[in-house]
Amino acid sequence: MYDPDLALADPEIHALVRSEERRQAECIRLIPSENYASRAVLEASGTILTNKYSEGYPEKRYYQGQIYIDAIETLAIHRACALFGAEHANVQPYSGSPANLAVYLAFCQPGDVVMGLSLPHGGHLTHGWNVSITGKYFKSVQYSVDPVTHLIDYDAVRALAKEHRPKLLFAGATAYPRQFDFAAFAAIAAEVGARFVADIAHIAGLVAGGAHPSPVPYADVVTTTTHKTLRGPRGGMILCKSAFAKAIDRAVFPGLQGGPHNHTTAAIAVALREASLPAFKVYAEQVVKNAKAMAEEFLAQGLPLISGGTDNHLLLMDVTGCDITGKQAAVALESAGIVLNYNTIPYDPRKPFDPSGIRMGTPAITSRGMREDQARQIARWIGAVLRASADETLLATIRHEVVELCRQFPAPGIVAH
Repeated sequence: MYDPDLALADPEIHALVRSEERRQAECIRLIPSENYASRAVLEASGTILTNKYSEGYPEKRYYQGQIYIDAIETLAIHRACALFGAEHANVQPYSGSPANLAVYLAFCQPGDVVMGLSLPHGGHLTHGWNVSITGKYFKSVQYSVDPVTHLIDYDAVRALAKEHRPKLLFAGATAYPRQFDFAAFAAIAAEVGARFVADIAHIAGLVAGGAHPSPVPYADVVTTTTHKTLRGPRGGMILCKSAFAKAIDRAVFPGLQGGPHNHTTAAIAVALREASLPAFKVYAEQVVKNAKAMAEEFLAQGLPLISGGTDNHLLLMDVTGCDITGKQAAVALESAGIVLNYNTIPYDPRKPFDPSGIRMGTPAITSRGMREDQARQIARWIGAVLRASADETLLATIRHEVVELCRQFPAPGIVAH
């Protein structure tokens, strides 16, 4: 039987994959939701497990032939519970958004009130923002950050919750550079009779490594992606108290999904095992150290950071003082070999597609082994580009220096070209 590999079967796709591999190896990746998965995680993601349908849960499947699939999913569940100290885990959500949708399905009816951090203030679409299904099918109340400190005002959150009495109260963000006070959110939820949901998609690896407080002791449900700081495959996961296990499992299947992606489940299990090792704790701590070092360098250059710095992996900067927009900054930086994303800042007067800010994070550079000195150098390059974004000679020079730095710190999971 003729069964060619990718290079023979589809040279065009093979060439594009190799080009993307080269790009990831030769640029500085600062998008805070991106990382490098290990070779082991990538290998598990590409196995023949993708051939198997497995609707249902271990020992309760609708198809035969599940002996090894059940063992793999059970391993992933046990590892998730052990790593995060959770009573129950569901590892089947296809990503973070479906995981959050399952929580709505488990606890809410259409039209119920839900509360989350406003998207322009750092929240996520699925926490009730108006263009998301969660903002269309439910009555969404959005809390904001303080206009001066850019921090969550827990007294304001409490007052809003007491006024609107939400069924779900979300804590979590995509662009909030500070730690969450999960105990405060839990107290507010208890006061108004809400279920407290912590979405730790961005910080799951920091939580697992002890570099950020865990919401598991406080939240009714914890949702997360399995990539980002956790360094797994593109997938999702829900942790919850045992009292809610049946409702969550039913919401995921059959409520929202059919068969789980078994190759992803295996890769999640691998990533969870990696995150349980002592080296991962060192990694998580270094992610935060690198972010703080980068923040210190930016502030020394007079570049303003939202909230004045960071407590986690993420930094958000207002670039308008450099006479440049966020989108222009991101484009110029990519030309210099530094990849981040343009992003709205709290109370941004500009439109989301060309906002005032840029967002960056340190998970990927830390996975390459970079430390504080490299983080500071990257911040200096960024500052130089922001001040002279039209200087093509400067961009080319920095691009060359970036490639040289990347060669000193090979990217995990990528075969050298």
